[in-house]
Amino acid sequence: MCGICGIIGGDDDQARLGLVKKMNMRMVHRGPDAEGIHHGGIATLGHRRLSIIDLSEAANQPFTDPHGRYVMVFNGEIYNFMAIRDLLPGFDFRTKSDTETVLAAYIRWGADCLKHFEGMFALAIWDNLKQELFVARDRFGVKPLYYRQDAGTYSFASEIRPLLATLNEPPRIEPKALEDYLRFQSVITPLTLVRGTMQLPAGFYGTWKRGEFEMSTYWDPASPQQYDGGTVKNARKKVRELLFRAVEKRLVSDVPVGAFLSGGIDSSAIVSIMAEVGKRKPSTFTIGFREPAYDESKYAEFVAKRCGADHARVVLGADDFLDALPDALASMDSPSGDGLNTYVVSKAIRQSGITVALSGVGGDELFAGYPIFRQFSRIRSLSWAMGMTGPLRRAVAGLLPVEDQRMLRLQELMSLPDADITRVYPIQRQILHASLIRKLVGRPDAGKNGSLEDLLQAHGERMRALPVYSQVSVAEYLGYTQHVLLKDMDQMSMASSLEAREPFFDHLLVEYVLSLPDGFKKGHQPKTLLVDSLGSLLPREIVNRPKMGFVLPYDHWLRHELKDLCEQRLSALAGRSGFDGAFLSTFLDDFMQGRKGMRWADIWVLVVLADWLERNGIN
Repeated sequence: MCGICGIIGGDDDQARLGLVKKMNMRMVHRGPDAEGIHHGGIATLGHRRLSIIDLSEAANQPFTDPHGRYVMVFNGEIYNFMAIRDLLPGFDFRTKSDTETVLAAYIRWGADCLKHFEGMFALAIWDNLKQELFVARDRFGVKPLYYRQDAGTYSFASEIRPLLATLNEPPRIEPKALEDYLRFQSVITPLTLVRGTMQLPAGFYGTWKRGEFEMSTYWDPASPQQYDGGTVKNARKKVRELLFRAVEKRLVSDVPVGAFLSGGIDSSAIVSIMAEVGKRKPSTFTIGFREPAYDESKYAEFVAKRCGADHARVVLGADDFLDALPDALASMDSPSGDGLNTYVVSKAIRQSGITVALSGVGGDELFAGYPIFRQFSRIRSLSWAMGMTGPLRRAVAGLLPVEDQRMLRLQELMSLPDADITRVYPIQRQILHASLIRKLVGRPDAGKNGSLEDLLQAHGERMRALPVYSQVSVAEYLGYTQHVLLKDMDQMSMASSLEAREPFFDHLLVEYVLSLPDGFKKGHQPKTLLVDSLGSLLPREIVNRPKMGFVLPYDHWLRHELKDLCEQRLSALAGRSGFDGAFLSTFLDDFMQGRKGMRWADIWVLVVLADWLERNGIN
């Protein structure tokens, strides 16, 4: 796990070198173990290393092939790199690293090398002969890659903040991206909140040459393998086999590998499999809460003891999260309405001495664990209502009391022409309704033709051919998962120099599960297919226990402990051009006075945005 950056092109070699050094300095947290810079010709590449595989200096980056033609910087892990080496006879490997394997695979296969990789990655390879840069990002977007094109130069980095260091003038907000953030608490690829700074989408690669950059996709979650027609019994056996492989691959490391363990189904499944396939007993980590009603640590301890794990427990209260908030806000490379839990847990794990930790994140998206799956299924079952004439449906929708975000969403759903996933999902996942966004930014056209709708429409035909639950899974991968969940996992774990690995995002497992009929995933309990596939490996005490969850008291904080922060940040936001200051002030007053329908999340996304804009000097 590392941080990568670079600048290609430009006339001033020394200026380019100085900028890449600055970019590297802004990513020390991503790679505290080593720093490297390649500077030659029109290419300068930078790297910060967190040593995980082949801890020797020989595996440091930037990495150059024996002939000096190719130079690579790479962030992530390729879990099957030893198997790939077997496909590359004749290549004289000098290290035991996956880094060298990635470069050798590119030299042999070009962009087709990406189809061989099983892992999480963002990479950049400079070809001195062709004067060409190749960049790529993993299938799900676990690892980020941002870029800019300015006056014949191409710059890239693992984070937005290093790219800000290359600008000659104050960065400016991208208006369409701002609308994305307000609706979904994150920005949809390829945009970012900074005008001119872009994200390479998940499952894409690109080539820059002579000032031109072209992108292509090499993997699409909406095109899984075909259902093999097997029985549910065979499907359970296959899921178990693929999940075991996914966990075993992610134990590849030259440093100890631990695990997040909450005591829920997903993390318990990962730890139980680790105990079966690992060469060492698992090291597990859980957060306990002082508030007994929210404390799940006894379930985590039960699983850890059953698996023979070395288990650590840290007890926290709401005040501990409140104390961590300033550092968490400062760690956000891009703003998010979520992520505080991940920041606190990751920091505690890293302080315990663990560098790599497996996570159960992704189980809900794959095995229909979120309520959104059942909600969309119900909406589809009521599609007869879509047969009503447009004017009649709109008239019925207009009779609904518009008193809060929930009713606004219901009104919008009632106005849809059909129950297509590309139209329904963005409404289900939005934070602020488009009508509120229009008032906040003072533009009547804001919130129309959203980026997420465009992204889903591009995959729409393929998505509609899938089972209903798989349609929701794909929408999640393209939407919330890539742009909120995985982004927060990366930025909040890497803030503490912790590498998080997610077995449920193994593409071979995902492709198979997406091909299965909905009936295989439905049952009398959450995530039936996952539970039934693992059988006795998952204790009944975990499967059948009551659902718990620690809900941070943001509603109280924003009106009390965080009231000053809240008012200061929103006052600054109200004074910015592009925002309707009067409406924003009224919006905040309504929340502080407890007006019905006002949610803390509606205010918090604005507080985080204002804080991020101020910290990064964005106009």
